[in-house]
Amino acid sequence: MAYTEMAPETVLTLGFAAPEVAEGNWIVRWDRDGVDAAALCAATVSSFVDFHTSGTTGPSRCWRRVRDNVWLEAGMLAELVAPERPEAVVSFVPSVHLFGALVSVLVPAHLGVPVWYRTGFLGELPRLDQRRVVVMATPWIFQLLLENLDWVRRFDHVTVLYGGAMLPATAGRFLAEVGPERALIVEVMGSTEAGGIATRRWRAGEPPAWTLFRDVSFAHPELEPAAEEVPLVVRSPRLAFRPGAEPPQTWHADDRISPLGERSFRLLGRTSRLVKVNGRRVNLDEAEHTLRAVLDCADLALQPVPDDLIGEHVELLVVLEPGTELSELDLPTAFRKLGVRPKRVRVVDRIERSALGKARAGQRSSQIPNTETAEVVTA
Repeated sequence: MAYTEMAPETVLTLGFAAPEVAEGNWIVRWDRDGVDAAALCAATVSSFVDFHTSGTTGPSRCWRRVRDNVWLEAGMLAELVAPERPEAVVSFVPSVHLFGALVSVLVPAHLGVPVWYRTGFLGELPRLDQRRVVVMATPWIFQLLLENLDWVRRFDHVTVLYGGAMLPATAGRFLAEVGPERALIVEVMGSTEAGGIATRRWRAGEPPAWTLFRDVSFAHPELEPAAEEVPLVVRSPRLAFRPGAEPPQTWHADDRISPLGERSFRLLGRTSRLVKVNGRRVNLDEAEHTLRAVLDCADLALQPVPDDLIGEHVELLVVLEPGTELSELDLPTAFRKLGVRPKRVRVVDRIERSALGKARAGQRSSQIPNTETAEVVTA
């Protein structure tokens, strides 16, 4: 696979949403002598930068950010991976979104290292002389790394910087395959509206609790450390704002947390992904991981649906492997492990996802090829 070399000032002048930047395969050498990344950013990037939400939970919306805050956040992300002494970055995150603009363009600029950016799952991974790398990842990248372990094992150390949907099960398998001495996952929790909120690092076992970014604080009026469950509300100087409006003082995230102190918490799940079925709370993101371990299919997703009797329920969307049928999947075992029987199971051609791997809300029934055979009512 060919990578087009672009000068640092070129990628910044084109802009994060330019097709040449967001959709091409390129390399930028931030390690060249004489490159002043901070000065270049100030001279070429507009004072305000617009990003759009992914549209996973509703219509895509424009959110405006101050350029200096974007540069500041990239610096904080660079600080998260700097202890591992990275010498290069390989990124798969589209720069059209805030997280992609940060990790594909501005974090390598802060680190002063070359970055290879590529789109798509297919094709040869770049051949690097550097021995310590950071991989900027979306959910499917862990599977790509597992399929290219020979490439991974060429390096002395691989750090995966990840932000987006809940980590897939392949993340744990990647760490186990490569080993804690040579692999690290750094997770970032945030949004287009709030930017980075919290982070955590792990090499093995269960991921630890989340810690707030150094410029972020809880904004609950009276947050009790012993509270079992509260919404995530934060203050941050980097909050985005709608064009023509003032930046908000606080941000109410679509997440429920259990506080563990003044600066850390356990994430219970996104509010929109927490459903009570017959009194049992189901975290749909965790439930999907449970199902993936049992069901041999190309893709799956759980989505909340209304129910006339119990108020809310869930349905399971399944993308079958070519040449297979729904009856071949071990649904009874999957439902036993899940502890809940979905209201219905739908076979769909594909599951619409954002660039960061989040399933879009309200998957259309028109994706069902044959409703007589592709839908199974279970409740």
